[in-house]
Amino acid sequence: MKQKLIVLFLLLSISFLFAAEDVTGLWVSIDDETGDPSSISILYMYQGQLFGRIIITYDDENPGVVKDTYLAPGDRAELLVGDPYYAGLDFIWGLEDRGRRWGRGRIMDPKKGKIYNSEIWLEDGDLILRGKIGPIGRNQTWFSVDSSDLPAGFVIPDSSSLVPRIPQLK
Repeated sequence: MKQKLIVLFLLLSISFLFAAEDVTGLWVSIDDETGDPSSISILYMYQGQLFGRIIITYDDENPGVVKDTYLAPGDRAELLVGDPYYAGLDFIWGLEDRGRRWGRGRIMDPKKGKIYNSEIWLEDGDLILRGKIGPIGRNQTWFSVDSSDLPAGFVIPDSSSLVPRIPQLK
């Protein structure tokens, strides 16, 4: 009995070495073409899975200028059922801890109306997102956001109270 407890303890201790890193928090995405920030998202946990919600979008015409927030949304995702606002939209969902990475989830490009399989992991402190169809895909690098990088008076949503709302394509 004592040996079984020791083995169980060792297995549990080792399993933490292979768990995916904590990626929850605020992240800024960068437009691949312009190099300007395009949005800030919050990654959060819900029932043991990882989700992502857009909380700020930036103006394409005026780099670095906030366009919409989840508190004051404007532009709508017309390719999704109900035309939800971009700011406040869950676009990453169902990622599971796969050991060193988060995977087996989905990521949506709401402007193109496309959904991809996804993986997320940390690399040198930056967040790497991979959207893919089968073995073919592409990576995007996101950067951590400090609360001082947010607009004055902006209220960060309480991630423990967020409940996912998975969007549907039209």
